[in-house]
Amino acid sequence: MVTIERREARGEKQKARAGGNPSRLRAGARAFCPAPGGDAPCGHTLHASRREGFTLVELLVVMAIISMLLTLAVPRYFGSVERSKEAVLRENLSVTRQALDKYYGDNGRYPDALDALVSRKYLRSLPQDPITGKNDSWIIVPPETPGKGAVLDIRSGASGNGRDGSPYKEW
Repeated sequence: MVTIERREARGEKQKARAGGNPSRLRAGARAFCPAPGGDAPCGHTLHASRREGFTLVELLVVMAIISMLLTLAVPRYFGSVERSKEAVLRENLSVTRQALDKYYGDNGRYPDALDALVSRKYLRSLPQDPITGKNDSWIIVPPETPGKGAVLDIRSGASGNGRDGSPYKEW
């Protein structure tokens, strides 16, 4: 019973400091109101009038900073993607040309199709042209003598130029 009286006295002091206006209570202060069973705190918490969150100006500043960072990062990202595609294309051409040379060294002639390199285990699979995204877009260069097979060399079937200015079809 003593604790209820102390709570009630404390609540009355807070109300008196607030001038009888419960909205002027400090944030998190408990207001006391009579409960149906007697004088006990009602359990409601009054909050300050200031709301939690960000202002529009703060959000605009953050958006401006993010957009400035993106203007720096995005061009570098796409440039590195193009460089990596060109590096993969050069490597795929090199590996396939080495397999063609090994085939010629073993058989004395070039293969009749690129699939022969896969079926005879010179390559695990036909490499993909990273620029076109296909493995059937290779341009086949036949040998000068017709009796030596059908595939002397391959070139990329991609249109356009590399970063060095040379066309992909000449690689």
